[in-house]
This record gives sequence, C-alpha cells and structure tokens, in this order.
Amino acid sequence: MRSLGKRPEGARLERIRASPRWAGDRFRNLRPIPPGLRDPNATMPSLSDFLCGGERRVPRGPLPSVDPLESWRSTPASGLRATWLGHSTVLLEIGGLRVLTDPVWGPRASPSSLAGPKRFQPVPVGLRALPPLDLVVVSHDHYDHLDYPTIRELAKRNVPFVTSLGVGAHLEAWGVKPELITELDWWESHGAAPGGLTVTAAPSQHFSGRGLKDRNATLWSSFVLRSERHAVFFSGDTGLTSEYQDIRDRLGPFDLVMLEIGAYHPAWGDIHLGPHNALKALALLGGGSFLPVHWGTFSLAMHAWDQPAEDLLSGSDKAGVQLIMPRLGEAVEPAHAQRPEPWWRAVDTIAPAREPGSAAPEPDTPASLPKAMSWPID
Repeated sequence: MRSLGKRPEGARLERIRASPRWAGDRFRNLRPIPPGLRDPNATMPSLSDFLCGGERRVPRGPLPSVDPLESWRSTPASGLRATWLGHSTVLLEIGGLRVLTDPVWGPRASPSSLAGPKRFQPVPVGLRALPPLDLVVVSHDHYDHLDYPTIRELAKRNVPFVTSLGVGAHLEAWGVKPELITELDWWESHGAAPGGLTVTAAPSQHFSGRGLKDRNATLWSSFVLRSERHAVFFSGDTGLTSEYQDIRDRLGPFDLVMLEIGAYHPAWGDIHLGPHNALKALALLGGGSFLPVHWGTFSLAMHAWDQPAEDLLSGSDKAGVQLIMPRLGEAVEPAHAQRPEPWWRAVDTIAPAREPGSAAPEPDTPASLPKAMSWPID
C-alpha cells in the first residue's frame, strides 16, 4: 500500500541517527511532560467509542466557506496574509512568497479509502486551482498532515518542500524530486530565497508513524517562517512544552501564531494542546495574532466538533488575546484582523440534522481531487 510511505534508509537514515533527538531506535521527546497534562485516570477511547461515541462530533451541515481565488489575485497590503483551508492546511503569503502548510485534500485521514476518519468539510478551493506555490511545509507524517493523493498531485508542480527529518522518504516515494526536499532537525534553518524567507524547524511534543512498525521513525516539528518584515509560528501537532519559551527566545517575536486546538482528550493531553493549553502555549511564545488550526475538518476525538472553537473564544476574551478565526477560505491579514464572530454557530441552528456517522455532501471526492485520485490502494 503506497499510501503508507517508505522508511528512511541510506544517507537519510545516517543523518537521522546523528540527531540529538534519536534514542538508538526511534526519535523521542526531550523535555519531561508537565504535570496535569495527561489525566492518569482517563482511559483511551475504544474502537467502538471512535465509531459511535460522543455527541455532535460532526456539524449538521457544511460550514460556511469562501472562495479565496479572488483574494489571492491581489497582494496583501501588510505583506502577511493567511488563508485557512481546513484542519492544519493554511496558505501563507509572506515576503512575496506563497507557502502551504500540511496540505490535505484527501477524503480520509487514513491509508485506506474504505475506513478511517472521514472528512466532514470539503476544501474551499480545488488543489489544481491553487496559485503558483513557492514552498510546502510538512510538520510530520501523520495522515491528517501528510496526505498521499495530495502530495502526488503537488509533486507535479515541482514545488520545494521543507519537512522534518526522515519525512522526505515518503515524499520521494510519492514522486517529489529529491533535490526539492529539505529535511530539518530542530533548530536547523533553510533559506528559501528568492524572497529572503527563512524556515526553521523547532521543537514540538508529539510522535510520528504511519503503520504498525514505524512509530517515531521520523521526526515531528513546529516551524518558524521569517521574512524581512514578518515572522510566523506554525505548531504542527504538539502538547504543551516548556520548549515554547526557548522558541520565543531564539526565534521570536511572532506576528502570527498558528496553534492546534482540536482532537484533544484527557488520555492524550500531553501530545495535543486543546484550546486551553493553546492559550498557555501562546503566552510562552510571547503572543502574537492567534490563528487556530487542526479543527473543523475531521472528527479525531470524542468532543463536539465546535467545542474547541467555543472554548477558545471564551478563553481568549479573558486572556485579552488577538484571536483570528476566519471562515474557511477567507484570506485575513493579521495587521487588519477584526474581532472574530462565531460564524460556526449558525451551522447547527439552520441546517437539517444529518444521520449519525454521516458527513458533509460529497466529502469523498472534493473538487480538488478526481475520483481516480481518491485514496488509491496499491
């Protein structure tokens, strides 16, 4: 099954083994887990829980979205603009360049087209309709961040990729030219020229793996993108870690901070932030306009689909955070952002109820992917 990817080998594996984060047979998190992040009394949800448990895990209808193509025809007045396209996929316009983070257009966060978490919200723009890209950043190799059919399509564009150590093996196996792949260890940087953009891999508290035998065989990272005028932090997936203060000291301050808020649970509170710990992480990073990601697309935990957004909105008011929560496809400039309106609340109010376990209309074949590309198993 090609969607599983490929294990690192050769020179790539030797570089992995030289990393300070390599523990002899796998990568590891370096800092102790702060007390209270993982509830010792919480049990891991069962398969039955994932399939049938929880309430309101998907919205009653499609979420409001905007076609971003018209916005992308003009350059951002401030020099920095972000368009959230769902989950952790964001098109960043920074320093005159277009950077795409963790691109996922596939119908499932899974190696299979028949099983696994199903997208409940289509991407607001087709993959092939995207404007020319200057760089793609991939934080780690989990299915909701590294998507086989999406990478296969992006490989045809000959766009450069920056990713974490070892993840390049998957990219290369799926058609990305080796010379277009840059793999970084934490604190290593890559100058993306011609716009003077620098991308730096930074710590996160997570794990990796796409199969039963490759857990932590590749690295997971957050990333900092810095142009001459702006700096952006992208968390990838992470739990709360004191390393965020190190990131602030070494790579801050930040104009825009993109932190994950969804798919959290007491049993894995050490590897996902959730909204409350995201606010703590933002404080450790020194603040900045906060664009939440990793929600509104897949049901990957037991909580209600909109609970991360509601909890974050409430907590950010108390903390005085400059929160940016655009609709899907809505291009926003942090310098000109307004106080967010809870646009998501109208979905469950006016939409007809869905059958349990159903998804948004046509999630299996979003406009960006023809049927032939929808999670082939080979």
